[in-house]
Amino acid sequence: MSYAELWQSMGMFAKGVVVTMLIMSLWSWTVTITKWFYLWKSQRATRQFTPQFSRALQEEQIERAIQLAEKKEYKGSHVARVLAEALSEVKPLLRDRATITAADINSAERAVERQMLIITSEMKRGLGVLATTGATAPFVGLLGTTMGIVNAFQGMAAAGGSGSLAAITGGIAEALITTAFGLLVAIPAVWLYNYFTSKLDFLAVEMTYLSKELIDYLIKSVGSEFGRSIFTKEFQAQKATQSSGPISH
Repeated sequence: MSYAELWQSMGMFAKGVVVTMLIMSLWSWTVTITKWFYLWKSQRATRQFTPQFSRALQEEQIERAIQLAEKKEYKGSHVARVLAEALSEVKPLLRDRATITAADINSAERAVERQMLIITSEMKRGLGVLATTGATAPFVGLLGTTMGIVNAFQGMAAAGGSGSLAAITGGIAEALITTAFGLLVAIPAVWLYNYFTSKLDFLAVEMTYLSKELIDYLIKSVGSEFGRSIFTKEFQAQKATQSSGPISH
């Protein structure tokens, strides 16, 4: 029996199951292609942006680092978007680094965390479709198989047990094809979900590493007289205030 004949012999319920899984498959592959293209563009822009940004920090060219993060050609980079948000918090203060305080650095760090949450949420968008397809497609196919077998045995009972072997095997084949189709839909969805999940974990590490590098640079570069950082002076001032306070008995 050919697949065309098998489709024609299917009942309405089995056809509905196959159409449902076909829609699930098309939806999951649409999400896959869109997500792969989005991540490819982001990684390509990041590979161009990251070395230049790190070099600018090493050479203490913070203005160049800001310009790189704000360039339109790097807007697709997940790392550039995170760093641009952090730099926008401290950009007005960078011309006079002596005015940068611990609160400013903390504000930049919170901006990085907010932007990372937004970008991570954008990257994860659509993965629920792959997870749902991989988890439910086999059960949808099994439902079609179960109902197909029930219909096959009902046909045998209606024929009084006189149905030919070809009719019986045709009914069983019609029932099992939905399970096979469900597995064909689910297996790629599970593979792709695991692939994108591991890929997003790697991209999150990239964002965290570069943002921490920027925060460390800002902390180390807020120099003051005698080469001491403002954080050191603030800590010493706070300690002196605490030690000069009233002593309670």
